Amino acid sequence: MVLHIDLETFSSVNLKKAGLYKYVQSPDFEILLFAYAYDNDPVTVIDMAQGEKLTEQLIYDLKNPEVIKMAHNAAFEFYCLSKFYVTKLEQWRCSMVHALYCGYPASLDAVGEAMNFPQDKKKLGIDRSLIKFFCVPCKPTNKNDQRTRNLPKHDPERWKLFKEYCRQDVVTERTIEDALSFYPVPETEWVNWRIDQLININGVAMDIDLIKGALAISDSIRDELEGRAKDITGLDNPNSVAQLKTWIKQNSDLELNGLNKQTVADILSDKSGTEEIREMLRIRQELGKTSVKKYETMKTCLCDDGRIRGLLQFYGANRTGRWAGRLVQVQNLPRNYIGTLDIARTLVKHQRTEAIRMIYGNVPDTLSQLIRTAFVPGEGCHFAVADFSAIEARVISWLAGESWRLEVFRTHGKIYEASASAMFGVPIESIAKGKENYPLRSKGKIAELALGYGGGQGALVAMGALKMGLTEDELPEIVQRWRGSNRRIYDYWYKVQRAAQEAVSYGVITTLDKGITFTRDANFLIIGLPSGRSLYYCHPVIEKNEMGREEIYYYGLNQTNKKWSKISTWGGKLTENIVQAVARDLLANAILNLYRQGYKINFHIHDEVILEVPDSDVGKTLENAIALMCTLPAWGEGLPLNADGFDQAAYYKKD
Repeated sequence: MVLHIDLETFSSVNLKKAGLYKYVQSPDFEILLFAYAYDNDPVTVIDMAQGEKLTEQLIYDLKNPEVIKMAHNAAFEFYCLSKFYVTKLEQWRCSMVHALYCGYPASLDAVGEAMNFPQDKKKLGIDRSLIKFFCVPCKPTNKNDQRTRNLPKHDPERWKLFKEYCRQDVVTERTIEDALSFYPVPETEWVNWRIDQLININGVAMDIDLIKGALAISDSIRDELEGRAKDITGLDNPNSVAQLKTWIKQNSDLELNGLNKQTVADILSDKSGTEEIREMLRIRQELGKTSVKKYETMKTCLCDDGRIRGLLQFYGANRTGRWAGRLVQVQNLPRNYIGTLDIARTLVKHQRTEAIRMIYGNVPDTLSQLIRTAFVPGEGCHFAVADFSAIEARVISWLAGESWRLEVFRTHGKIYEASASAMFGVPIESIAKGKENYPLRSKGKIAELALGYGGGQGALVAMGALKMGLTEDELPEIVQRWRGSNRRIYDYWYKVQRAAQEAVSYGVITTLDKGITFTRDANFLIIGLPSGRSLYYCHPVIEKNEMGREEIYYYGLNQTNKKWSKISTWGGKLTENIVQAVARDLLANAILNLYRQGYKINFHIHDEVILEVPDSDVGKTLENAIALMCTLPAWGEGLPLNADGFDQAAYYKKD
């Protein structure tokens, strides 16, 4: 039996800015409406805001293992209900995860649109003002008698409409599940989802003094820089792009289309314009250190116990299933290069701005580099941090059977040097610091980073080849040499493309090495992964692209405009999807291994896990954690995994 649930709630905490866990932990949090339906029964709405109670049967079924609880973004419903009732995480399922697994968008209304539900099955077209009216505090005015919250009695008609809105959410969620029932989420993924919820609920401790110090320094620096900018330009608002562009044009012959980061960096590197203009642009660069704003986000999201929760989104990367960052966006933290992090952190905590400027020069950049270090272990604990080494390069070598690369990963692991050696036919021993062929290492590195998924010269440029000193004339040779020394990977792109196109066109079922399968049905191109998981491409067709070549098109979430639309793909791109999905499954396996051995995972970033280890637990060593990470699942036989890391850390950093 399935119990479908949707809640509407109130809290004075901003859900979007502070996250679910601080939102629910607010003392004034309450459940307003509880809509539910058993299986295909009619939907019932319990009006808790007006005193209606959950039935005894409902309360019992919230903890009854025979009843599966289902919601769209079930993490929300589960945590909200956990505040008042007993309910077990292992009894929950999430239709949002199911939709994401099948390649659909996350939100309920977007899934309904993508699935082309008839109008009565879609989420009602009710203005979001209903949620704003009942679910968040309101501004006191004379018109509303200075109240700070709207209750049902303040607008009964709107409240009636809001209840119907809640009812319809259950209908839509249930319809989504019915539509996707032929494509079940593997049970292993529900295990991964539950571990993800536990990681998010546990959260990570924060260095509150560092956050306070960084915010105070940032405010003072901003005031100082804005004052200097006004002195230089005479503008009322030097932050205004329009005003600043006009001022620059009046004082130079620079031609400006805009003032984005790249344009500013190019002007400064070329030493164009006057010294005053360059100083103003340097100020703009410092004021534009958006990463410093992460400290403000940290402050906003901080729970009463000094921890931040909800940093990860399960299946956040559509289709491949990789995790995405939320709130502080841990997947996008600035790197740290400062060698004296302890000193820098102490100076920030004591708000020693001038000392920071004297020692490190750029104050905003210093604050930016210290963002990672705001994440700290709980009292009596330390961090152990471990990450996979060159995981995607290892996976693609394993899938394609590129034997020389696999041997590199089974031995010394120096893939950049080995790649350069294979590309240019020189001994790997000569590609070392101080040796005559060491400059070739950079060519091997850029080739490895840019060319694994069918990219060419454009991919090298996008990866920074020209900025690292290579010329455009060198790029075709690098592409040719890399492909020539990686023939099995090169061939793999076309094997994948041929298998996918034959599946789409004729329904041909193809199985490649390591159990990668290609098939299709009336709705999807389906690529089966070694783990038993699948990648889904909705409503695939073969059409000619703008070059007149046949290409696969499918419907998905456009990453540029975030709209459901037709997207093209080809062998190299499909290979990238497969490789990143397999790498994700290896990370999920590592997390599962660590969890089962009692390691507490605070969060993880890409291929790296951050473990909070009690100082007293001598058995929880870094070496043991790395061994667990590299313990292969049954389906990964022969894949040469390796990981590295550091231990006894008092804060998070990039070692």
